[in-house]
Amino acid sequence: MQKASVLLFLAWVCFLFYAGIALFTSGFLLTRLELTNHSSCQEPPGPGSLPWGSQGKPGACWMASRFSRVVLVLIDALRFDFAQPQHSHVPREPPVSLPFLGKLSSLQRILEIQPHHARLYRSQVDPPTTTMQRLKALTTGSLPTFIDAGSNFASHAIVEDNLIKQLTSAGRRVVFMGDDTWKDLFPGAFSKAFFFPSFNVRDLDTVDNGILEHLYPTMDSGEWDVLIAHFLGVDHCGHKHGPHHPEMAKKLSQMDQVIQGLVERLENDTLLVVAGDHGMTTNGDHGGDSELEVSAALFLYSPTAVFPSTPPEEPEVIPQVSLVPTLALLLGLPIPFGNIGEVMAELFSGGEDSQPHSSALAQASALHLNAQQVSRFLHTYSAATQDLQAKELHQLQNLFSKASADYQWLLQSPKGAEATLPTVIAELQQFLRGARAMCIESWARFSLVRMAGGPFTVPWQAVSAWALMATQTFYSTGHQPVFPAIHWHAAFVGFPEGHGSCTWLPALLVGANTFASHLLFAVGCPLLLLWPFLCESQGLRKRQQPPGNEADARVRPEEEEEPLMEMRLRDAPQHFYAALLQLGLKYLFILGIQILACALAASILRRHLMVWKVFAPKFIFEAVGFIVSSVGLLLGIALVMRVDGAVSSWFRQLFLAQQR
Repeated sequence: MQKASVLLFLAWVCFLFYAGIALFTSGFLLTRLELTNHSSCQEPPGPGSLPWGSQGKPGACWMASRFSRVVLVLIDALRFDFAQPQHSHVPREPPVSLPFLGKLSSLQRILEIQPHHARLYRSQVDPPTTTMQRLKALTTGSLPTFIDAGSNFASHAIVEDNLIKQLTSAGRRVVFMGDDTWKDLFPGAFSKAFFFPSFNVRDLDTVDNGILEHLYPTMDSGEWDVLIAHFLGVDHCGHKHGPHHPEMAKKLSQMDQVIQGLVERLENDTLLVVAGDHGMTTNGDHGGDSELEVSAALFLYSPTAVFPSTPPEEPEVIPQVSLVPTLALLLGLPIPFGNIGEVMAELFSGGEDSQPHSSALAQASALHLNAQQVSRFLHTYSAATQDLQAKELHQLQNLFSKASADYQWLLQSPKGAEATLPTVIAELQQFLRGARAMCIESWARFSLVRMAGGPFTVPWQAVSAWALMATQTFYSTGHQPVFPAIHWHAAFVGFPEGHGSCTWLPALLVGANTFASHLLFAVGCPLLLLWPFLCESQGLRKRQQPPGNEADARVRPEEEEEPLMEMRLRDAPQHFYAALLQLGLKYLFILGIQILACALAASILRRHLMVWKVFAPKFIFEAVGFIVSSVGLLLGIALVMRVDGAVSSWFRQLFLAQQR
């Protein structure tokens, strides 16, 4: 067999595996179509007049603005219990004094002294709990797909409608300081920006101190309408030390001082939002869907009374995407086109002095606008793709039509509205929550046809020991097929000071650390063909002597023969290439069995509660491991063939020299 034929055939087999993996992935992992439509003030989200109280107001769009300015403080990885008082404790842990409890004391103090001015919420985050995906959700109100987690280190500009786009279109001055991920997501969108590199998780202070250098002077200058500060110290402290380390208490105390300083500088027309983009595990990691990872803190405060009632004993649980439509309407902006979040209705009640009827009507107006926007999005999305389930979509549209008709009747007959208002609000909320649930269900829907067509196996015996050693090495070096267990510190091997703005190099280092066992064993796989010959006895082997030659043997020294070992392969070079091909097919077969097992597990358990925590990451790791192993195998075989070619050339030269 020729060298090129062997490599081309193995490459063709690898391609079949790649096609199978791609086909299965297209049916298993979450996908959705990103629409580029944008909301605008000139196009209301639905028919009918503008909501109550919005006509004729300066700066009014779909609804009259309640705030002129917003300060958004994003504390990366601010878990919900980090905002709890000292006497609280984490579930399933003994009630001991934890270093992170009670450090954000200013939040509790404000809630007690000014209960109508502030609220603390438990923000329910949608997985994956990686920063870039959370920033997309916090600005678009939509759900980033699971496969987007791979781009957490290579952010790209958001093409969907989002809050930053709406703010800049309305001529608002948006000032940003902090995590440089925003620079890639929103290029050129900020009137002023102070970006700081975010990847060096060992650095707890550079980003935070850089923000503090500009935060208060920027606030005092007044040259802003929306001020965004994205702090990273808490997240980096979790990665480096974990949440129970004294350094975490230090970072949270620093954030508490920041919040106090901001509260003292707020004017009456300004809303303060303190939010975490996600939580963290007990080890300080994030990326999955455990309770601690998807539970983040959200705190709202205004110098003027906003809430009609005092805070509940247990903070309300709200989806994280609910912040998007809420901020849009509070600022007098259109809700981003693809939003599926539900407005936080109590923020539109009118404060503690408002009448119950007018308060409920204001809530219904905000909810109706929100429902119109979501209904328009569902109609546009369903026309562009068939992802949404037709039956559920039809039921939701019927529910919206009824709720919208009831709302319009309220506007025309305000006298008999008091008894009907709660029903209308409940119908609108039911529609919004049903729409969000349908989108989550549809975008996580599995295509069984593609999943069944994806796996492909090659029916040859496997080189199981070698492949299992690669897997064993993966686990024995401390790796696990889940995102929180990735050795992020590997990104700084040889680069203790960080990488600056470079993102591909740390990603390459982390990838090399994670899949080193797959690569090394795949490259070394062709050496299995040489191993039996290398194990020949290193001692001298005597030629068999014919009978009766013992005396002659004592007279002259015996001719000795060196063991040929791997040089025996030169006796039949064509068989050597065939053996390489067979070995490559065997190794690909056992790798194919592994990826097939993961595909079957993911197919059978696609509705399991742990699918996104266990089975989806396992499939992704196995698929990437297969690609790395197959490429390594081809490189290893090509290297062995290159060496064999050099040895063949040396043999020919030696043979010609002997003939001369």
